[in-house]
Amino acid sequence: MLAPTAYEARLADLLARVSSGEVSPGDAARELRDLPFSDLGFAKVDHHRELRQGACEIVYAEGKTPGEVRAIVERLLTVNEGPILVSRTSPEHVDAVRAAAIGTAVEVVERPRARCVALRRTTPPAVGVVLIVTAGTSDLGVAEEAELTASMLGAETEIVADVGVAGLHRLAAVQPMLATADAVVVVAGMEGALASVVGGIAACPVIACPTSMLTSCAPGVACVNVDDGVGAGTIAAMIARQSSPR
Repeated sequence: MLAPTAYEARLADLLARVSSGEVSPGDAARELRDLPFSDLGFAKVDHHRELRQGACEIVYAEGKTPGEVRAIVERLLTVNEGPILVSRTSPEHVDAVRAAAIGTAVEVVERPRARCVALRRTTPPAVGVVLIVTAGTSDLGVAEEAELTASMLGAETEIVADVGVAGLHRLAAVQPMLATADAVVVVAGMEGALASVVGGIAACPVIACPTSMLTSCAPGVACVNVDDGVGAGTIAAMIARQSSPR
């Protein structure tokens, strides 16, 4: 069984003080009034997630103003105990998170390529190994987002970049790492073939994380959209008909 989170320990301490008479039930109720969530008007900040799942709410910054992101992060810093991750940030969002963290004993961890920033505090002890594998260097932004998320949730992490199917000898070179991982995240654009290849090698669960570039990484291979049998058949027939003597 995993050790209780800092948030659980804080609640347990409060209940113990109520039981001993050190804290009145009324005072405890006031302290717990925001346990489910805080209503900021523009957002309902989930504080109970840390108790339910051992993780703070992850803040998705895109579409939110820097002021809104700062208000959410400040409330999480005040009420919760664990790490906070803010994803899909702009530079202004990052500035807002840094401003929210001023005066607190937290480490600010930035991943500019991944457009995310985290406030590291009372991170759970690392359990298990997550290996993040990318098909190419262009996939590193998504890979770093996955790596930072997994590390904030208490896993040991490592990224292996640029081992796509266009050169399988590169993937073979890291096969020992695949054999010792507890979970593998495969980040690949193109036609996403790398996840299937890794799935045929690794003994642990493999999570395929496709990126937005839908094409092929091998010269001479074309890729149509997802489930587009009509498009694939049409292009194939056009090529075949032009290849045959009229």
